[in-house]
Amino acid sequence: MDVQPAPEKMQVNVTPQPRSLGIIQLRDHETNERILVPKPSDDPNDPLNWSKARRNYVFGLACTAIFLAHCLAVGPSVALVPIAIDFYGADNFSAHIGTVSYLQTVCSLMMGLGNLMWVPLSIKYGRRPTYVASSLLMTACCVWCGAAKTFPSALAARSLLGIAIASPEVIVPLTITDIFFLHQRGRVMVIYTCALSVGVGVGVVVSGLITMHHSWRVIYWIFTALISVCTVLIIFTFPETNFKRQVAPAAGPSPTANLDSEKSLEDDLQDERVEDVETESRPPIPTKKTYLQELKVLSTVYTSERLLPLVFRPVAAIVLPALLWATMINTMTIGMTIVISASFSNAFAEIYGFATWQAGLTFIASIIGSLVGIFWGGHAGDWVADKLTVRNGGVRTPEMRLPAMVISLITGPLSCLLYGFGFGKRLHWMCATVGIGLVNFTIVQANNIGLVYIIDSYRPIAGEVIITQSAFKAVFAFLLSFYVDSWIQQDGYITVFSIFAGVSAAVFLSTAIFYFWGVKLRHVSWKWLWVRKFLHWHADREVGE
Repeated sequence: MDVQPAPEKMQVNVTPQPRSLGIIQLRDHETNERILVPKPSDDPNDPLNWSKARRNYVFGLACTAIFLAHCLAVGPSVALVPIAIDFYGADNFSAHIGTVSYLQTVCSLMMGLGNLMWVPLSIKYGRRPTYVASSLLMTACCVWCGAAKTFPSALAARSLLGIAIASPEVIVPLTITDIFFLHQRGRVMVIYTCALSVGVGVGVVVSGLITMHHSWRVIYWIFTALISVCTVLIIFTFPETNFKRQVAPAAGPSPTANLDSEKSLEDDLQDERVEDVETESRPPIPTKKTYLQELKVLSTVYTSERLLPLVFRPVAAIVLPALLWATMINTMTIGMTIVISASFSNAFAEIYGFATWQAGLTFIASIIGSLVGIFWGGHAGDWVADKLTVRNGGVRTPEMRLPAMVISLITGPLSCLLYGFGFGKRLHWMCATVGIGLVNFTIVQANNIGLVYIIDSYRPIAGEVIITQSAFKAVFAFLLSFYVDSWIQQDGYITVFSIFAGVSAAVFLSTAIFYFWGVKLRHVSWKWLWVRKFLHWHADREVGE
């Protein structure tokens, strides 16, 4: 995929107004040439000035980290029976399957809550310290998981592993916003979303194949080796991507001052045009950092905001309408995955007589679905948004990528019905398998659009709004995991997944509300007392969009 920045001839003479809340002049209204947002500085250390090869390497290494993290997080779940036999004996293991499943559910919970620690640190002290610390912790926990001799020890190791895995899940999107421009964000972010989803599928498939001839502990030894290599590369080749970007102050009123129409907001933004001229007061251009200077783990402080507000802001942010909607999308699709992950192994074994490794191979469908979702969640969304931007006089709003969500309105409910009726009516095993593939397609397509939408809407506090999604999703998944088995046993596959189909259809249909009224909702909510008190960010968080 080409993530080359726009050609040098493109104009960079517009500085978006701070707190524009996603309304950006992305194309010149006269020439229709693309404007680079954020505006690159003259500093050679600015990540936006890095070469295409360097930015793609950093991006690729970050995606590798999240891929391996999710392989490790979910993969061993396919070996719950061997793990239960190892800890509780072959005669008594069946009574402890539910207990052993806590190795998965607690890890998932900590993955969501762990970012309440990692992201504030990355916002204040940079991305590199969090990557290095979390990678080292992940490697150590992987060794501990493989060597654990008792269930309490394994549970403690998996809990700490969840905290370590939490870091790349949210820091990688921040890295993407650091090193790529706004017009590249959708098609780049979808690769991250795909890496996350494919990691789950590959982890299950590989772990299932390993348990055919080896102990479940070999899963951890293999991933220890892979994660160790990734950790070494992060320590010695991964630079800091956060950057203190100087943003020209707005000369006119905030766009929140006029809510009569979206057109008036765009007119306000047009008036904020500033010329890119040389001035005598321009500071000297810094020198490029040496390799050894880039290896420093702690280089500077990036915001004057205190850590405590940074920790609390994600919890307070759930009141933002756009974020609440995007969190519902994320939580609902992850809910599908939780129910499928908890039921597929037993269902394929009981209904079709599949062995553990055969059930694991059905998740090849999830890999295929995730890969197909790259185009429809990234390029298609960017294409739709760009067409609407041109039609709108070059002004981009985050809502312009939402029409692409109509695809998930079809695939989301359909995936649930195929999976539920496939097992409930004992149809061919391919029916449920196709359902698994469509669920993962929907996860990549819908979650990427929702993720980029909230980042575009609240770019200066992108870290906090992503934590909101991650934390609420993790808590929901943790609570749901306690009731999945009994729910399916009581109501059956058809009823359970018909409910998911109906809920998913309703959530996806609500996209229309934000497409037509999202701009107004965002600016109205910006003036709420709760939002003014807890969510308004410091001026040093501005990045030029």
